[in-house]
This record gives sequence, C-alpha cells and structure tokens, in this order.
Amino acid sequence: MPHSVRAVIARAKGEPVSIETIEVPDPEPGEVLVRIQACGVCHTDLHYREGAINDEFPFLLGHEAAGIVEEIGDGVVNVTPGDFVILNWRAVCGQCRSCQRGRPWNCFETYNATQKMTLEGQPLSPALGIGAFAEKTLVAAGQATKVDPAARPEAAGLIGCGVMAGLGAAMNTAQVGRGDSVAVFGCGGVGNAAIEGSRLAGAHTIIAVDVDSRKLKLASEFGATHTIDSSQEDPVEAIRAITGGNGVDVAIEAVGLPSTYEQAFYSRDLAGTVVLVGVPSPEAKIELPMIEVFGRGGTLKSSWYGDCLPSRDFPMLIDLYLQGRLDLDRFVSETISLDQVEAAFEKMERGEVLRSVVVL
Repeated sequence: MPHSVRAVIARAKGEPVSIETIEVPDPEPGEVLVRIQACGVCHTDLHYREGAINDEFPFLLGHEAAGIVEEIGDGVVNVTPGDFVILNWRAVCGQCRSCQRGRPWNCFETYNATQKMTLEGQPLSPALGIGAFAEKTLVAAGQATKVDPAARPEAAGLIGCGVMAGLGAAMNTAQVGRGDSVAVFGCGGVGNAAIEGSRLAGAHTIIAVDVDSRKLKLASEFGATHTIDSSQEDPVEAIRAITGGNGVDVAIEAVGLPSTYEQAFYSRDLAGTVVLVGVPSPEAKIELPMIEVFGRGGTLKSSWYGDCLPSRDFPMLIDLYLQGRLDLDRFVSETISLDQVEAAFEKMERGEVLRSVVVL
C-alpha cells in the first residue's frame, strides 16, 4: 500500500520549492523503502530547482541523506529492515565494462529504483535518483549502504554526497600521500572535505585558497596549515612562496571555474597532480598552452563522486568519525525542518553555511 508522506518539491524552473504530500510505493524486487532521518542541503538540489541539471520537473529534491530501512523488496540481501543506512547515488551495476575491469567506482551503468514516486498521480524526478527531502523515499537496494548506527544521522548523511566528493578527491583520485603538499581552491563543504581528506592521508602542507575570510577560518579548523585570500594576493605566487618556489604536489579545484582551474594548474610542482571536483557550468571552457601541459608533466584528473565505492568507503569513514578522527559534526552549520529548505538555499548562496541539514 503506498505511503503518503511530506516532501520538498520543485514544480517549475526557478520557482520557490513547496511542501507537498506525495505517494511512495512499497518496494518491489531490488528496491528499498527508507525512512529519512536527516538530509543535507546541497548545491546540486539548487541546480535542480534552477533547471541547470535537466527540465524533468517536478523534482523531488534531496539526496545527501541517512535513515532507517523500513521495507525491502524480493531479492534484496545487502540490507534488512531496521538497518541504519547512508544513501548514495552510484549504485554500481557489477556488469558494465568498468566494473568488469575491476573499477566499480567508475561504474558506467549505475541504477535507481524502477518504480516512480508520484505527486497527484504525476511521476516525480528524484534528485540524483534519491529524493530524500521527504519523510520516506524509495531507492534501489544498492543505493542504501549499511553503517554503524552509533553515528548521528545529521552528520552521517553528509558522506552521501559533498563530504565523500571532497574526501575522495584527495584520498582516492589524487591519492595524497604522507608528506605531500596540497592546495585546495574553494573552501565550501566539498573543499573543506578535501582538506580533511588531505589531513587524514598524511599531507604535510595543506594550503586553503578562497576569497571569503569566513571560509578560510573554517579551513584552518579542518586542517589547513596555510590560508590564502585570493582576493588580496596572487594565489599561485603565494603557494610558490610557501613551498620553496616549487608549487604543490597536488592541487584540488573545488569551485568549477576556469580561472580557479588555471590557478590550480600553475600552482602545482613539476609532475604534480591537478584534480577537478568543482562542478563547472556547461558553458565553461579552459585554455592552456600545450607546451605547459607537456612541460609540467604530471596528471590532470576529474573526480567523480570522489571515485568512491560506497560499500567500501562509507562504513570506513563512519568508523573514523566514531573514533574521533574525522570531524563530520563540524560540517553541520545548522539543523532545519522541511519547510526551511528554501531559506537554506538562500543562506547557501550567500556563503553563510557549510551545510544546513534537514532533520525529520
């Protein structure tokens, strides 16, 4: 029997979100019904509301979430009712050419629930295949990762998107190692997670770059050893000064702008690595002299969801959190209710919060 629940809906491009009653079906084979406990407000949800992802309105927003499994469909073996889970938007298929090559973190055929949640009979498009600004949501079984229930839901859910993207960009994509030097451009939620990941990986020098002094202060709290206000000085020259004139081993761009990517490119040492984790607009373009690309050597990478494997990485990160080695609580700027999501978007755009988290 379908479940009637409250949820945050974006009905049309650019319009404020609204709280509606939607219908969530019982799970069919391979699906899981999850009672949401907490869900972070991520820039991606705002991009959906603005029509920047696609135009498949109405959208059921929310995707950075944790909750309790209520029901499972036939054939589901990875979770059982009562399990505490973090939701993810890359349920790996195990069959595509990347999975077959032993690289499931790059799965090219990730999947979602087959059934649709509906609003007044109209199918909804769940953000990133999740739709977690709701009291309950329906996902594919592979999108629900069981973790230790001792973790606070409002902190644990953040691993489902932004924190994983940043941590993974440093630890998985860049493979930051002991004694490395790292520069992170952009110190929002993803950038600060990259700083935290660099610290966990053993980086010796971690340089935070931003134009907002508030974000730079937070970056220091997350583990940055140096901060650079790029509105006041040339970050490339400042990074070279900090690193003995050489540049950093790893530069992580967490903004998604051509200008900051270029700064990241020139701020690295010879044979260094640049990682793009900031999401650019479709129109953004970069132009680099090929002789510089060749002459500097090294690696230019993009990070997809922190190149994570949720079944491997989520439980490990929760263990680090419970051991006091990963400070997820610091990412939570405030907790809010479902009807405060629109106001949270405005705070996020003004740079006032790392994460507002909806608690249900």
